[in-house]
Amino acid sequence: MQSFDTPLPQSVPHYPVGFCGKCCRWWLRARGWRISGELANQPRLVLAVGPHTSNWDFVLGVMFKLALGLEVAFLGKHSLFEGPLGGVMRRLGGIPVNRNRAHGVVGEIAGRIRRSQQLLLALAPEGTRKAVYPWKSGFLYIAQTARIPIQCVGLDYQRKMVVFGPVLTVSKDVTVSMESVYAFYRTVTAKYPQQTITEPKA
Repeated sequence: MQSFDTPLPQSVPHYPVGFCGKCCRWWLRARGWRISGELANQPRLVLAVGPHTSNWDFVLGVMFKLALGLEVAFLGKHSLFEGPLGGVMRRLGGIPVNRNRAHGVVGEIAGRIRRSQQLLLALAPEGTRKAVYPWKSGFLYIAQTARIPIQCVGLDYQRKMVVFGPVLTVSKDVTVSMESVYAFYRTVTAKYPQQTITEPKA
């Protein structure tokens, strides 16, 4: 079990934890949240964060990001980046995506990663808060195209843990890699477990 004070791996992009981060640490500790496992020592990495069943998942993810001092980017609907909220989203690491023009997003994001010396990209494998199967495979194609690994990160509400899970190299057969992703998330309890589907219904 890791502490919030445990130094991050050397290659991981991070920054000194400031006042907001220390407040997040206090809040998380006060509510019993802990960290299990270790973040991969990689300068470029796709973080598959899930299960995603509630808006609280984003709030919790941001709090852990600030508490650990992690430099993490994420994709967001372009409308969220308009007005005053847009500045906040960008400071948190948000990258706007126009869902009406989704064609080419995988190549664009993969290219950005390959041009960067350090970039952690957090994505929700399901692509939605609703119960859905199969999950979106875009995060696998981004990692495959950028030639970087994926680390599964679980938000386990039952155990109150953020779980740094297995590090995967995407195989040529994306369905094989997706099965490894499903296997990990079967061990993680979402905020609304009934909305997490990791296998086809009989």
